[in-house]
Amino acid sequence: MNKRILALLALFLVQIFYGLNYSFANDVIDGGYIKPFGFILLRLLGATTLFWIVGIFTPKQKIEKQDYLTFVAAAFFGMCLNMLSFFKGLEFTTPIHASVISTITPIVVIVLSAIYLKEKITPIKVLGIFLGFAGAIILSAYGKPIHPADNIILGNALIILNATAFSVYLIIAKRLTGKYHPLTVIKWLFLLGLIMTIPFGLQEFRAVAWHNFPPYIAFSACFVVVFATFGAYLFNILGLTQLKASTAGIFVYIQPVIAATFALIIGSDTINIVKILTAILIFTGVYLVTKKT
Repeated sequence: MNKRILALLALFLVQIFYGLNYSFANDVIDGGYIKPFGFILLRLLGATTLFWIVGIFTPKQKIEKQDYLTFVAAAFFGMCLNMLSFFKGLEFTTPIHASVISTITPIVVIVLSAIYLKEKITPIKVLGIFLGFAGAIILSAYGKPIHPADNIILGNALIILNATAFSVYLIIAKRLTGKYHPLTVIKWLFLLGLIMTIPFGLQEFRAVAWHNFPPYIAFSACFVVVFATFGAYLFNILGLTQLKASTAGIFVYIQPVIAATFALIIGSDTINIVKILTAILIFTGVYLVTKKT
């Protein structure tokens, strides 16, 4: 199996983790077990620890001085602003709304890639973006929110900020992976992101009553840390070593499919012809964008 196929599989796994993350994270936050910023600190603390443990077994690289600011910028957009706005937004909006709004990521990534990375936007890629975006919008419109929302407008605005911040992160991280080992990049980004987030989340983190976590909530929190953070960012950075940033961005269209499938499995939603057709649209869009010209 060649490296490109492995990179595509890695990005597909990332979207599975993120697709499930909407419901798991929302249940923990809406249940009042841990507030958004405290959850982010837990997420970064756990993932940073795992990345540095794995880093023991990888080649050691020294970061060059001229790249310090680039690492700080990537950590700010990818670990700090991205995560804080996502979890705070999820507190006010619903998983369905969040998953569809996140589909603006490929659009932002492709525009930024064309500007900063000089990536070419082909007609077939534009068609893929259109099909994927259309499928995600229709699918999410037919979804049922798991929990009532407190402030949809504010929540959606924060998710838009989250998607934009993640798009900027993909562009910056793509440049870093061309110069450093992926694990070198990600372990330093998470350490910097953790330091940036401590002032925002420390108070909420210290207020958590860990002994009150029922088994499902404890599992949900662990899933967010281990799979939706450590696993997702690890596979994402590995995928960026072989694929364009715009290709990585298009995979976000898979998230609504995963979210709907998970809702079906746990019995909170049903399947119909509309969902089947929109899933076909989304996967067709991903195929067209990832297809080599």
